[in-house]
Amino acid sequence: MSAGPGTRAGRRARAAPPVPRVARADRFSAGDLLFEATTDLSSRPGRLVMTLLGTVIGIAALVLTLGFAHTTAQQLARQFNAFAATQLVAVPAQAQTGADRSATTGPLPWDAVERVQRLAGVRQAAVLAEVALPEGAAVTAVTVNDPSQAPAAPLRLFAASAHLLDTVEGTVTAGRMFDAGHDRRGDRVAVLGTRAAQRLGATRVDTQPSIFVDGVAYAVVGVFDDLAARAELLDAVVIPTGTARRDFRLSAPGEVQARIVVGSGAQVAGQTALALAPDDPDSVEVRAPAARSDLAQDVQADVNVVFLVVSGIVLLAGVVGIASVTTLSVVERTSEIGLRRALGATPRQIAGQFMTESVVVGLLGGLVGAAAGVTVLLVVCLVQGWAPVVNPLVPLGGVLLGGVVGALAGGFPAHRASRVEPVTALRGS
Repeated sequence: MSAGPGTRAGRRARAAPPVPRVARADRFSAGDLLFEATTDLSSRPGRLVMTLLGTVIGIAALVLTLGFAHTTAQQLARQFNAFAATQLVAVPAQAQTGADRSATTGPLPWDAVERVQRLAGVRQAAVLAEVALPEGAAVTAVTVNDPSQAPAAPLRLFAASAHLLDTVEGTVTAGRMFDAGHDRRGDRVAVLGTRAAQRLGATRVDTQPSIFVDGVAYAVVGVFDDLAARAELLDAVVIPTGTARRDFRLSAPGEVQARIVVGSGAQVAGQTALALAPDDPDSVEVRAPAARSDLAQDVQADVNVVFLVVSGIVLLAGVVGIASVTTLSVVERTSEIGLRRALGATPRQIAGQFMTESVVVGLLGGLVGAAAGVTVLLVVCLVQGWAPVVNPLVPLGGVLLGGVVGALAGGFPAHRASRVEPVTALRGS
């Protein structure tokens, strides 16, 4: 039986469209957009270089500013730490007993070194005290007084524990430092600061020289120099605390000197007072290294602001440059835009093409500028012997910022290009 127009099969054939429907799609893809944009840029290399210049300089200056900020901060901290940030001193607190009079609130314990060295952040510790000699007593190299010898300033005498030089980072130039055994036994030995050794004529210890303190002989076992702290000890004679307690009735340590980990000053200071006087921490005065000076931070902040302002001005120049060149490109390619519109390109596609060109120029300028900034920073640090400090996000941020600059610069030219009418463009060509 044939299918007539009134049958079910005939109605089905009449309803079916002659051509299958195809989903609507934009034939100008994102890849085509990027290809068109980069092709036009590569056709004018000279103009591209001039367009990139402002963005490259701005991004490079910005990366350099942030890189130098981190690097100089590290250098300032390192130099500050090298001189002051590793030394802590604890002394008995002073209390006012009357007009212009003060007295210590309590003595330091003799086991202060053991107590302090248990604290986290303490590398080494030692006790130190200046010994008061009896009236008329002196430190000399001979036992007799020579009336013909010109009088000289008396040498100072200090008592210390065995790890004093390790604590103040001194160097033994001859012999050695006395040890804990000398201290425990109260041996009559001494080490001399280099200037004191020169005055006493005891710069060598291989001849087993002796000095005399109030007429009592002390064997010189070492000479030290190059102290990172307590430079006054270079003009002094140092004996063990056990010897000072026996010979000079030294009643208590004068102070505790500690070498600490960088950055642990505030924490160790509070713990030191509790360790030395758990029943009365206020009786111990602790002088801990402070943080980097506010002056250094203020100067660095001011320099950073100046560089960031300059970078912003240069980036603004980059925005103007990209916008000017892109606008000029729109004017030059008016006929091309009209032809594309006549062939079916939408205003959005035309705007997207010029916006893509601007963003590509910005990203390229950001990439070159970030690379140039990091390279200059590395070269300067290499010449100065610094350790470069660069946050990996800074160069990446520079590249992205270049893309933002390109997007801002391409907004107006892209809008202008999208408003070009095909008839007007082709008639003007």
